[in-house]
Amino acid sequence: MLAAVGLFTRGGIIFLLEKNFTLLRLAHDDLQCRRNSADAHARCRFALRAAVRRVEWCQPIRPGRQLELRPGMAHARSSTAHTTDIVIGAGVVGLACAFWLANDGRQVTVVDRDPAGDKSSFGNAGAVAVPEVVPASQPRLVWRIPGWLLDPLGPLALRPSHLPGMIPWLLRFLRAGRTEEVARIAALLSALNRRAQDDMLALLTSLDLQGDLHRKGALAVYETDVGFERDADEWALRQRHGIRCEVIDGDAARELEPSLGALVRRAVIMPQWSHVSDPKRVVDRLREFLLQRGVAFVASEALAIEAGEQPAVRLADGTRLAGASMVVAAGAWSGWLAASLHDRVLLESERGYNMTFAAPGIDVHRPLVFAERKFVATPLAIGLRIGGAAEFAGLAAPANYERAHSLVQSARRYLPGLPAEGGMPWMGQRPSTPDSLPVIGRSPRHKRVFYAFGHGHLGLTQSSTTGRLLAELVADRDPPLDLSPFSIERFG
Repeated sequence: MLAAVGLFTRGGIIFLLEKNFTLLRLAHDDLQCRRNSADAHARCRFALRAAVRRVEWCQPIRPGRQLELRPGMAHARSSTAHTTDIVIGAGVVGLACAFWLANDGRQVTVVDRDPAGDKSSFGNAGAVAVPEVVPASQPRLVWRIPGWLLDPLGPLALRPSHLPGMIPWLLRFLRAGRTEEVARIAALLSALNRRAQDDMLALLTSLDLQGDLHRKGALAVYETDVGFERDADEWALRQRHGIRCEVIDGDAARELEPSLGALVRRAVIMPQWSHVSDPKRVVDRLREFLLQRGVAFVASEALAIEAGEQPAVRLADGTRLAGASMVVAAGAWSGWLAASLHDRVLLESERGYNMTFAAPGIDVHRPLVFAERKFVATPLAIGLRIGGAAEFAGLAAPANYERAHSLVQSARRYLPGLPAEGGMPWMGQRPSTPDSLPVIGRSPRHKRVFYAFGHGHLGLTQSSTTGRLLAELVADRDPPLDLSPFSIERFG
């Protein structure tokens, strides 16, 4: 039975009982920075946020030490623990939370082991995938999993050594695939996604990147009629939630995308799908924007959350930062931090791979979704990105870039003009829950700790909306969406 259950693997989180943390009570450190009086304009405009212009990464400092910045860099005095909100995680979701908190006039500090380093937010498909409201777990999915696992080019891989620790997640995944659960989850994803494009455009406009959002739709393609008919219930579910779908034949698909080969027999146009020019550019620009507006960045790994009158985060270098509130948005690593507060969560690292071709030799005008093989091709400013698949191996296992090469082999069946070599491989850790719903809301253990993680394949899509909803919670306002179904308490 367990072997069969082990086949059900498509997203989730690492249960963080594997690590033992020794919680130390350390002296409270306040981050002190000097204000650059010459930057009068920024000080005036962003006074409520202790604004700064051209701030460098703020490193953790010891009590009594003054923060040192390079010559010529302006910086502001950071707020005390009584007024600063701390966001853990500098991926797209964490930065979006910081953006909306700062937009609310709050002082914000972002903690990340490497704020500018590589993240899952950099290498994703760049999609704002509003139509993706169907959860990963489905009633008949069990019959497809064995074939995927046995297919070296298939969309799923599971390392046997990782299976035992996944059992609780897998059992919950099975429950999420019941017909009534699928309907409930789809309604919740739809409620989040219908806000996603407007919220993303608002964020991009603030970054002067509104032109980077391309509303060209997407084309889901099928190589067999059987595959198309098998997904009929999923398309009907999307339509019940207002997703527009137009079914066309293979010839019509090739008129839209001449690079598609004769293999394609059916296709579905999804006009509500959009994509960005380059997800890394969005994250980089957002981080720079926050720096310019006084958001401080601490380059250190967060090890644990400590409860108390105010929440605090213990860092790898031994420092301890306390804040008025704490937002955990550390992606696939968020489970460790939730566990330190004894908040139970089921979270897996669903590792995704891609290959980006700077010179693909073919023209693709809109994102292509290869529905039967579960991967996508997205035309980006940096080239054509072929990405997808799901590998469950844990956070620490080395990358298997053969998965990226297998995606290219699969893509060449649909796009025969795509080169076999010359792409740049990449792997990222998607933070996925067994019910395909992100964790958004307040910790039941501490009223000033908030969670924003577990978005799976929809991190970019739901990032700005998540940040906006979190800002409402942090300010003790009622968000426009009932967040109780997204609470971490559902795993308790």
